[in-house]
Amino acid sequence: MATKVLIIEDDNNIAELIRLYLEKEGYRAFIASDGKAGLKMFFDERPDIVLLDIMLPIMDGWSVCREIRAKDSTPIIMLTAKDDTFDKVMGLEMGADDYISKPFEMKEVIARIHAVLRRYDGKSRNARQKVLVYDNLKIDMDAYEVTINGKKVDMPPKELELLNYLASSPNRVFTRNQLLDDVWGFEYFGDSRTVDVHVKRLREKIDGASDKWSLKTVWGVGYKFETVSDGGTGQSV
Repeated sequence: MATKVLIIEDDNNIAELIRLYLEKEGYRAFIASDGKAGLKMFFDERPDIVLLDIMLPIMDGWSVCREIRAKDSTPIIMLTAKDDTFDKVMGLEMGADDYISKPFEMKEVIARIHAVLRRYDGKSRNARQKVLVYDNLKIDMDAYEVTINGKKVDMPPKELELLNYLASSPNRVFTRNQLLDDVWGFEYFGDSRTVDVHVKRLREKIDGASDKWSLKTVWGVGYKFETVSDGGTGQSV
């Protein structure tokens, strides 16, 4: 079955150009010209990936991304007319998987879609392999859920993925750039504020849950998920 791509873009010329190239590559493409219509089409069609413009009528791209992320982890590539660091950070914080600034080459768009789908497929395989369990903490990537002291904690996908990544290698220190590369896939965009913001929000939700593990800052280097010997298995259940 062909991979389904939803294009939410109000510039008809750009949307049609993307659609033509995608269909030439063997994808099935759908177009919505405003945010509200795009959100409805997302839940009607259940695409495999979304190309989402920021500046949209009726409902902007930020709002569409937020609504999708509240219920679904489908990968999202955001499109913008500005090569603006603030927009990139905002998109990442809301759970976007990649970012493309206009004007762009179609070869770049296709390459980014391939790369994001490969990363997403890899994460899906890893999610099926294990559920991480530590003292008072369970990270279930198959269900995209985090449970602390037996209670489900609401957590955006990128926060959950960051926590899972760190907890999968307890006591290993990761630099901010490593985390950007491996969790977000942004080899070309190394703004460490994105990682810092996500770690801060994670701490607000998980600090104090156990004295057997914690999310630690290694000053001048990065972050690690620190455990003591009896803090949990970190393995499949």
